[in-house]
Amino acid sequence: MSNRFIGARQTTLAREIQLTGTGVHSGAPVSVTLHPAEADTGLRFLVTKRGRVVSEIAAHVANVKNLTLCTVIGDDAGTTVGTVEHLLAALRGLSIDNLYIEIDSKEVPIMDGSSAEFVEAIDRVGIRELSEPRKYIKVLKPVRVEEGGCWGALEPYSGFRMDVEIDFASPVIGRQRLQYEMSPGIFRHEISRARTFGFMSDVEKLWKAGLALGADLSNTVAIGDGKVMNREGLRYPQEFVRHKMLDAVGDLALAGMPLLGAYRSYRGGHRLNSMVLQALFADASNWTVAQAPKTRAVRAPVQITAPAALAAAE
Repeated sequence: MSNRFIGARQTTLAREIQLTGTGVHSGAPVSVTLHPAEADTGLRFLVTKRGRVVSEIAAHVANVKNLTLCTVIGDDAGTTVGTVEHLLAALRGLSIDNLYIEIDSKEVPIMDGSSAEFVEAIDRVGIRELSEPRKYIKVLKPVRVEEGGCWGALEPYSGFRMDVEIDFASPVIGRQRLQYEMSPGIFRHEISRARTFGFMSDVEKLWKAGLALGADLSNTVAIGDGKVMNREGLRYPQEFVRHKMLDAVGDLALAGMPLLGAYRSYRGGHRLNSMVLQALFADASNWTVAQAPKTRAVRAPVQITAPAALAAAE
């Protein structure tokens, strides 16, 4: 067995990916192109109008503008991109560090309501390992945020561990808890296909607010009359908490680098996930940038399927 540090190098896509779909809230058609990027680029959205880039927005919690039913990032000029969490979850879940995300709408397409189609597209083209060492946000001190009976916390940890618990009054969902040592394999097989969900009783209210205009049974698990309304049923046991974990992976990607820490949430959502990151960055003593050990140069592209790093050296 090689003693090479797993996940030691930064990554990007091996080739460009083009995707089309519909915005779940706007109902508008969307085209997205994922472009390979150089080391230390990070994940960056390129918003276009009539084929021209009008804004470049880094996927970072400092750029969060709205957290109503989805995560919206934007610039100071008012350009925004919403529903970024499922795509960011796929990128962070598969350990992709650097990418330009070109988009011609205000919302990332919902696809099937999960990260599955993004993962499948990435798996088709492959992931390219770069020569520069991977960098991490390493949690140094516990951080906890509470709001309205919900709470979220980050603690020091040598890898990336997720522990997510939900508690709904609906007997269809109830109380569910899931814990994973996150890795590309775990994300791909246990998390990526979990779909967003909602209650039929909320639909009319959302439509009046101009939300969920593109939601239907092809991209949302709908709950009504005490049952799941989708004919095919659920994809996983506990699909609801798995989707909440998927959302958390995407929201925590807004740290700007992979996290070395353990995340725990109870009745969380986009707002709470964002608040925990904001609390982390509010005090410079809470975190540091850690860098993986240097390894010998790689001469050819490498398909990354191994788990992300479980440790890093400062």
